[in-house]
Formats: sequence, structure tokens, C-alpha cells
Amino acid sequence: MGRRTVLLIVAALIAALGTGMVFLYVRGADNRAEAGQQPVQVLKAVAQINPGETMAAAQSAGKIQVGTVPRAQVLAGAVNSVTGLEDKVALGTIYPNEQIITAKFGASGEQSTLTIPDGDIAISVTLSDTGRVAGFVSPGASVAIFTTSPDPKDNGAIRLLLPSVKVIAIGATTVVNTTTTNPAGSQTTESLPKTLFTLAASQDDAERIMYAAGHGSLTFALANDTAKLKPGPGVTSANLFR
Repeated sequence: MGRRTVLLIVAALIAALGTGMVFLYVRGADNRAEAGQQPVQVLKAVAQINPGETMAAAQSAGKIQVGTVPRAQVLAGAVNSVTGLEDKVALGTIYPNEQIITAKFGASGEQSTLTIPDGDIAISVTLSDTGRVAGFVSPGASVAIFTTSPDPKDNGAIRLLLPSVKVIAIGATTVVNTTTTNPAGSQTTESLPKTLFTLAASQDDAERIMYAAGHGSLTFALANDTAKLKPGPGVTSANLFR
């Protein structure tokens, strides 16, 4: 076999080896690209989630749904279930189509920003467990506010103060000692939990809420779309059993 023939055979083998390596590389790249495009289920926001809103409340309001994204686009910390995160609150605004990631949720009170509706201001009030509908009020909810009238002529009437105020955040719960005196003169001290609520209201409504909180007690009420709330003289001992 001549030298030229040997060189031709070696060149052919090198060409075949190169072609095989290119084929394997392209095939591997295709496999990697295909794997990166494989759909993965993650939770995504379908409506805006406001700072302070719990994961459970957002899910109940239909703001979180399972969606799919290519595997290569899954963000670090993305989840496909709210299990174990129900009580966590949004630390900032989460916009529609965002993936739900653990880094954007934390303990109540850790959120650093508030989303305040245009034209409103944010104020905070402290309520007892009974005043906050036994814990069923969550960020994003609209509540009616009842209060005890500070006017002595009203004989302590319970009246509707405002029919609809938006809750935009819930802060920490603390235990406060409350002392009451019965008609016989004996005193009883109870340790009651108090929770801080941040509300969005106009200036006029904010002034009403702050005055009522400073001169009496506030109570929240949750209402559905068919509830009919209207201002009135309130209820006192004179008309309690009418």
C-alpha cells in the first residue's frame, strides 16, 4: 500500500470521526434544548397580590393558580404548592403572570411597602379578636366599621361608622392587659390579643376612624355583595328589644 493511499485512508477516518463528533454534539445540544423546553408546573399570580396579603388569602381570592413554564425559565425558589406557606405574607407587590417564589413571602409585619389606592391615605388601628371578626379579615378585604358613639346623648349607641373600608395590611398581634370593673366595684383583668390593621381611606374617612378609635371602640364586619348597610341612629338600651 502506497504512502498516498495510507494518507487518504487516515484523512477519511479523521473526517468520519469529525462528522461523528459533530453529530453527537448537535444531538446533545438538541437534547439539552429539548430538556430546557420541557414544561414545569409552578404557581403563578393571575391578579395583583398586595404587600401584607397572606398566601392563603391570595389563593382563596383566586389570585394564584398553577401554570406551566419551560424548565429553563423556572425561577429559583418557585413552588407548585402553597403547603407550608399559607400564613406567609407578600413582602412586596406581586404582579400578574409572576411566578410565586418563596423569597417574596415572609412573616407578617416584614413587608416594607404598601400599595395605597389613588387618592387615599393609610392609617392603622388596633383591634381585639372579636373586633376583627375572629381573624377572618385579611389584606385586600373590605370591611364595614361599627363604633360606640362618644356622644352622651346617644347613650352609648352602637352605630355604623363606614360601610366599606379596604384593609391593605395586617401587622403583629400583641397581648394587652385590660381591666374592667363590674357594678359591684370589683375589677377583673384579662390578657387579650390585639392586632394592628392598616386601612386605606380618604382624609375625611380617616379622620372619622381616628376620632372613633380615640373616643370609643371599633369593630369590623365582613359583608357579602347582597348585604345592605346604611347609616342609622344605632342601637341603645332604649331600642334594643323593639
